[in-house]
Parts: sequence; C-alpha cells; structure tokens
Amino acid sequence: MATLKTSVLGIEFENPFLLASAPPAASIESIDKAFEMGWGGAVLKTITPDNLEMIEASPRYATIKEKGKVICLQNIELLSHETIEYWVEGIKYLKKKHPSKVIIASIMAPVEREEWQNLVKTLNETPIDAYELNFSCPHGMPEKHIGMAIGTSAEISTLITAWVKAVATKPVFVKLTPNVTDVTWIAGAVERAGADGLAAINTVQSFMGINLDTLEPILNIDGHSTYGGLSGEAIKPIGFRCVAQLRQNFDLPILGMGGISNWEDAAQYIALGADAVQICTEVMINGYGIINGLKSGLLNYLESKGFNDISELKNIAVPKITSHENLNKKNHLYPSIDKEKCVSCGKCVKICSESEYNALNLDENCLSLDKTSCAGCSLCSHVCPKEAIKMCC
Repeated sequence: MATLKTSVLGIEFENPFLLASAPPAASIESIDKAFEMGWGGAVLKTITPDNLEMIEASPRYATIKEKGKVICLQNIELLSHETIEYWVEGIKYLKKKHPSKVIIASIMAPVEREEWQNLVKTLNETPIDAYELNFSCPHGMPEKHIGMAIGTSAEISTLITAWVKAVATKPVFVKLTPNVTDVTWIAGAVERAGADGLAAINTVQSFMGINLDTLEPILNIDGHSTYGGLSGEAIKPIGFRCVAQLRQNFDLPILGMGGISNWEDAAQYIALGADAVQICTEVMINGYGIINGLKSGLLNYLESKGFNDISELKNIAVPKITSHENLNKKNHLYPSIDKEKCVSCGKCVKICSESEYNALNLDENCLSLDKTSCAGCSLCSHVCPKEAIKMCC
C-alpha cells in the first residue's frame, strides 16, 4: 500500500498538501478547521512586526472566468492583520490540538536586522516547524521596500536570509518571486546565505485590465487600481518552470505552488522536483473540502504506478527537460486526420495558411496534407474543434 507520508528537513508530513500563506490561513479558527478536514499543514498568513501598518483596499479581488470557471484571480490583499501575540498563542493551541500537522510561519519585516531577528526570536519560542521568508509579495509591500522589493535583489535577499539564519532555531525556507529574469539567481544567493529550503512561486505581478464601457480598471477602487498578484490555474506553467529550474540547479528541498487545482497538478509539481505543495486560490474558490480529492487522487495514482510514496515520483521528470539545442531535431511528425471526426469546417486550413506553412487543403469536403510544405509544428491539432487531428510519424 502506498502512503502520502513524507519527510522534509526532518519534518514529518502526514500528507504533502499545505495551505499556502494567504487568506485561507489567516486565522487560527480557519486553520483548525482545515486541519480537522485533513490538510497536512499550513503556512500562516504572513506575520509582521506589530508596527507595520496594514490598511486594505476594497474591493481587492478580480477574476477571469472561462465557461463560469475561475481560471485566474488577481488580488491586492496585504499580510496578516493579527498581532504577533495572537499568532504565538494560536500556534501553541494548534500544535497541542494537532501535533501531527506541519505549521510554517511566514514572516516579513522592514530591511532592518533587529526587526527580522526580534520576530524570529519571538517565534522560536513556539512549536512551529519552520519559517518561510516572504521575499515575494508583489503588491503593497514593494511600496514599503519589502516583499518583492527584497526578492528581486540578490544582495538584500542574502542579507536578510543571513540575519534570520543567525538566530532561527527551525529550518528556513525562502519564498521566491517569479517576477525576476532568472529565479535561480536569487535562489543561489539565499542558498549561499544559509537557506535550508526554497518555496516557489508567489503570485505573478499583473494588471487585470480595463472595462471598456466605463474606461475604468476592472479591479476598481473608486475609479483607480494598482498592479496585483495573479494566481490560479493560469499561472501553473510559470510555477512548473520555476520549480523545474530550481530543481535542475539546487538540491535544497522545494515547496512547490502556483495554480494547483487538483491532484494531477500536485503530482506534476512533485515530478518536477517539489517535496511538498502549497495551495491557495483553489481553496478560496472551492473551500477546504478539496483536500479529500487531492489525497485520494494522489494516493490512487501512486498505487497505480507501483510507487510506495511520493519520493519515488519526485524529480522523475527533471532529466527530461533540456535546452532547445539538445532537442531531437531528426524526427518529423505529420498531422493524421481522423475522417470520421472531421466535419470539414476548414479551420485548420485557414490557420495553417495564415500561420506560415499552407500545408493543408480542403477540396470538396476532403481534407488533405501536402507533406512537402508541412513543418510538423502541430498547430492544426490544437485548433481543431473536433480533435480530429493527431500528430504521428
């Protein structure tokens, strides 16, 4: 029988699914409920010094939907509004009630050694399992010269990581931003400063758009808006890329996140190098109860593959990612047309002719291919509304 249990930096996880540092992990009562429902752990909504002002805008969310389903969410939510004392007492309560659950304290402070170290020294006295340094919040905090403003600077990231490591009594993960040219550059800097693990990714800085009727921002706060963090299914490929790049370059444990909405997404993150995963937006859309499908789905998958645990899945896809230069350029695939599915709509012909190659023809409702003109790009198979085209030798 397979198991979802795993160990990361000596921390025992009953399953690899954690609430990410976000609204679903903003209160002790909420986290308590999530633990009761089966979540393996939680990263607390980011704790800051009590004197760091947090004033929210309203509204602070906007979404893009496809057929009624939210595919991405933009937010300008800030950090925890609770005091340090609230979290100190809450962590003790949660750990006493749920000793098997993993509790990670996400923290952020101004770029001052005393502020970071005082926060860590206080939380050292609680039964947390690890720290997560929030170097990546892309809205509100950069204006205070923290959050993403830290995570886009290798120098400042190094400095703060070293400050925290000097006093922390628990493992330290650094949460990275995707809003950089090369995520491995910052990861290398914090590794050299002593980081024990990495967390990736935070939200992608974005702007949701303009309402063309009112000519005001879609995320509208009294006629104005700002850049916010994009999350949800739409950013999953970015998260995959960052986690894979980190795993290709570092042996540090990785907490993977970004667009996870089902067990298949989680399994892909693990195959790309994640040791455990964090989830936020899907919980915000559908609630804590998604944990049941996540756990059963992943467990069934492991068993179907003959894996004993997620360690046998971890990293399995990483060697299959290489440079463009190293890709096999000798194989040439061509579209194969399933005539029973094809309805002769002509869309593939139009797209092929208007996207460089002009290799498909429709004559008397008969679709044909000119192999001498076909480059094997596969675009036709993706635009076919009936999925009547497959690529093969």
